[in-house]
Amino acid sequence: MNETNALLILAETSHHDVIGYLLAFCHTTFLANGPIAWIEEIMIAEHVRRGGVGRELMSHAEHWAISRRAAYLALATRRAGGFYRALGYQDSAIFFRKVLPSPS
Repeated sequence: MNETNALLILAETSHHDVIGYLLAFCHTTFLANGPIAWIEEIMIAEHVRRGGVGRELMSHAEHWAISRRAAYLALATRRAGGFYRALGYQDSAIFFRKVLPSPS
């Protein structure tokens, strides 16, 4: 079996049009004393939102994280807090970032 610490899921229509995707990674941390899973990106096409696609992608990611014995699954969001709270996620931290200059 080929183990990987990356997950990429595509959501497609019956005509193979991509209507969403989820990209996640699993890695070990000292804080959790083991692996955690982090969703880097999730996107659902606007015309199919509120149709269950996001819920299905998140469910798949949760099962994947559990299979890797992750202590938790986390992500950052600006606009979809209500969606994640409805799935049982809790606000946990403030997200900080610094845009870095391109290397010379």
